[in-house]
Amino acid sequence: MFDQGSHVVLKRDGVCVILKTPVDEMPQVEYWGRDFGMGQSEPLLGQLDAMTLKVTPTQEKPDAALRPSLLPQGAEAFAGRPGLEAYRGAKPVFVRWTTVNTSVASEGTDEFGTSITITAEDAVNKIRLELTLALQHGGLILIAQTITNTSDASGADGAAEPLTVNWLESTLPMPKRVDTLTQFTGRWPLEKQPRSAALPSGSITRECRHGKTGHESPWMFIATNGEPKWSEGDVWACHLAWSGNQTYRIDNLPCHEPLIGAGELLGPGEIRLAGGEHYTTPQVCFSYSAEGLDGMASRFHTWLRGTPGRVNPVTKPRPFTLNTWEAVYFDHNEATLNKLANRAAEVGVERFVLDDGWFHLRRDDTKGLGDWVVDPAVWPNGLDALAEHVHGLGMEFGLWFEPEMVNLDSDCAREHPEWILAAPEAVPYRDDVSYRTQYVLDLANPAAYRHVRDQMAALIGQLGIDYIKWDHNRDVTEPVHDGQYGLHEQTLACYRLFDDLKREFPGLEIESCSSGGARTDAGILQHADRIWGSDSNDPRDRVDIQRYTELVVPPEMIGAHVGPSPAHSTWRATDLSYRAAISLEGCSGFEWNILECSDQELASLKAFVALYKELRGLLHTGRVQHADFIDPALRGRGVVSADGSHAVWVVAATTNLRDALAERLHVRGLDPSRTYRVRLRDEVGEPRWGWNTPQWIAAARNGGFEAPGSLLEQIGLQMPPLWPMQAVILEIKAM
Repeated sequence: MFDQGSHVVLKRDGVCVILKTPVDEMPQVEYWGRDFGMGQSEPLLGQLDAMTLKVTPTQEKPDAALRPSLLPQGAEAFAGRPGLEAYRGAKPVFVRWTTVNTSVASEGTDEFGTSITITAEDAVNKIRLELTLALQHGGLILIAQTITNTSDASGADGAAEPLTVNWLESTLPMPKRVDTLTQFTGRWPLEKQPRSAALPSGSITRECRHGKTGHESPWMFIATNGEPKWSEGDVWACHLAWSGNQTYRIDNLPCHEPLIGAGELLGPGEIRLAGGEHYTTPQVCFSYSAEGLDGMASRFHTWLRGTPGRVNPVTKPRPFTLNTWEAVYFDHNEATLNKLANRAAEVGVERFVLDDGWFHLRRDDTKGLGDWVVDPAVWPNGLDALAEHVHGLGMEFGLWFEPEMVNLDSDCAREHPEWILAAPEAVPYRDDVSYRTQYVLDLANPAAYRHVRDQMAALIGQLGIDYIKWDHNRDVTEPVHDGQYGLHEQTLACYRLFDDLKREFPGLEIESCSSGGARTDAGILQHADRIWGSDSNDPRDRVDIQRYTELVVPPEMIGAHVGPSPAHSTWRATDLSYRAAISLEGCSGFEWNILECSDQELASLKAFVALYKELRGLLHTGRVQHADFIDPALRGRGVVSADGSHAVWVVAATTNLRDALAERLHVRGLDPSRTYRVRLRDEVGEPRWGWNTPQWIAAARNGGFEAPGSLLEQIGLQMPPLWPMQAVILEIKAM
């Protein structure tokens, strides 16, 4: 029965999950939240049942489920969105589990499990479901599910029709006191824009159908009691680790605790399983924090930093990069680019990336995609000399590709129109829609995959390419592969191509770009080494794009470059010191023709690169924190080392401050018993503010202001009244 059975307690890194495991029923989560010391004691866990059940079994039988299971269904009297929707032929399939088995595993602890695997069989509908809920290092939960059609492929068991899966989604419950939902929207080039509102009633979904994560992706669902804060308060959040179409969901029903969850948004008839075939969902990430958004993000950072294949920023510091796009656009000239490489090396750049415009026919964005061979009309000597020159200057050499795309004006499309991921009648598309004059290449087609992989591999080997900027500039709206909806297989093929190239060329790093931040998710980040946060290098926009991107992505994986002023995306002019301070919050670089810089600007660029190199050991390994300023004009963002001995904070103003007296910066994570030296790092340029200067700043400019950690955290540093688009960089180090 639903209310009977034993319990499973999972714990890791401050997070606890308690499950009820009835015999031959799908388990239910009774609790997901802070580890409050609950042990694996059935008498005590029985008290938990008595305290939380809404009725008294068996005297009372409710009309709705006592608790939704890990796969909520109508069969258990759940009236919200079912976790699984499937059918055979024209008949709906409603699962009835005939056997359910669970196994618990432990990683890093002997006392409590850290994961549970549930295998459920429906002998009537010929379905097997395997669901794994695993607490990762750092306390993040990952849930993945695999559904198998267990019917006899011959149809001898009466189940000859394939099993069609419309969706298979993962959910977890939250307390009734949750009343606020934060999600995101955006556009090019203004991604990750938060929207907070009252938790909606009923079963609601938010979908994204761009064929990739998308600029306007929901990004996350974050549930809180009241508006979320950075440094305090309970947070329950989910994020889909997938680079295709997405569904996010909330079930806020009168009879149950609210459910939060997500899953892949499948196309019509996309998953049709013959006997013996299976479908595995993308991972859904769930993060609980008792320390606000920063605590929630820290769980993602710890997990992603530990995933296989990650570059360790301690053993290989993240290089300072110059990307040539905003320097030359399509105007490629070998002599000019050699000079740009020389100038880059002079100021301390460590990675030089040649962007779009180097390959066959590529004079603009209407031709050449799919032909990954160097254009001799532009590069009569090939790229070998430039790559050799860059390497000779001590820098890594990177190159831009858009492997999943093809122009009709290309040898690839002329010779193989069948490689385009679209129905034949959709090529060419409407004259009044541009889609950047490009189409999607069907990487699930083995011949198309081999064509792209072999051309890329030839150049990587020939030129000694160290780094790929991998772009994806159009939506995937009607992905037809062999007559079927094909986005799932296309996404997996993209991941496979990342992995194949990195396997063949150890040490190769790949950045995921998609017109900026339109393919930013924990799915691609298990294959890529960093993402491009946005095509906007305007620091006013970037400061917010980056702080919400790093709710999931660690800062060392977010490309954050300094561009010229005014910014190409907004035409807003800003001081170099402000642009540099905001760039310091990610993986820094230049997106700029620095051949045009004055001597004074070059001196500032050298100082900035040196400052980045000095501080990146902390910036790319520490815990990210944000200030809960009340003034909407202020942004405060810091990184503190694990031992609390070292911190760097950037405090920035985005517009006029509301009050004449600015707020104080409370520096969290320090050792209250130690004394710290606070330095104002103004090597790139002195920040500007109004008529009053807090007394501590004079010392911070000349050797350092000294104060105990207790005062820095509890009392805080009085901030100066910054002018709009000004920022201070503070380094705080134990003495």
